[in-house]
Amino acid sequence: MFRMMAKSKIQLAKITGKNLNYLGSIKIDKKLMEVADIYPYEIVMVINKTTGDRFETYVLEGKKNSGTIELNGGAARLGEVSDELIIISNEFVDEEKAKKYKPKIVFLDGKNRPVGVGGR
Repeated sequence: MFRMMAKSKIQLAKITGKNLNYLGSIKIDKKLMEVADIYPYEIVMVINKTTGDRFETYVLEGKKNSGTIELNGGAARLGEVSDELIIISNEFVDEEKAKKYKPKIVFLDGKNRPVGVGGR
């Protein structure tokens, strides 16, 4: 049996921009994607701590070290610039690995720069 587990989390991310006239996605700074082990077009769950909204979308790569966290398309209606987000990627793991599993957790500062990594 396999279980879907949280592979990585980006904590304390602040929305830096919105683009309603796009087909959809969340654009994330390439550096943050690398640290959190998230690939372009990977599906992520996004939790807006400010509004309580939760949604899934795919990831687009933003400019490295830019601090970009941008909601696009319909997702742009689910947050405002400076809202705080949690971004979670998932993976399927076998039953035995799931019993001891720990996600990678990336903590950000007020400018969306990684300041600490926990977990794995």
